[in-house]
Amino acid sequence: MAGLHKDSPTPTALVVHQQSRVLEVGFSDGATFRIPFELMRVYSPSAEVQGHGPGQEVLQTGKRAVGLVDLAQVGHYAVQPTFTDGHQSGIFTWEYLYFLGSQESDLWRQYEARLAAAGASRDTEMPPPAAPGCGHSH
Repeated sequence: MAGLHKDSPTPTALVVHQQSRVLEVGFSDGATFRIPFELMRVYSPSAEVQGHGPGQEVLQTGKRAVGLVDLAQVGHYAVQPTFTDGHQSGIFTWEYLYFLGSQESDLWRQYEARLAAAGASRDTEMPPPAAPGCGHSH
């Protein structure tokens, strides 16, 4: 995993707001973002969500009410949240959090479009995980 670029903003504040379900992140360049837990969960950088290559992404649904159980620091470059649905394999670098915060409106639009294309909504329950194997149902 690539380290931080020298000119990348670093967090100066990190506040978990359980009631409103947002992670507030203040950066060294003066930017502050309130990133919804739902956005973090559906765009988790984990292989479980992103897949193992282009076109392998797993559409995440039913995450509107997801919360955070824990937020562990990973070295000096990232945090690893544990969500209330049990997902905990995503490592969110400072750069990725900045990306989520700065691109939030575009990311929501893309997510809504993917949901619509799948005939799903933000509240559709996730199907149970597939049996081990190739990942496709036969």
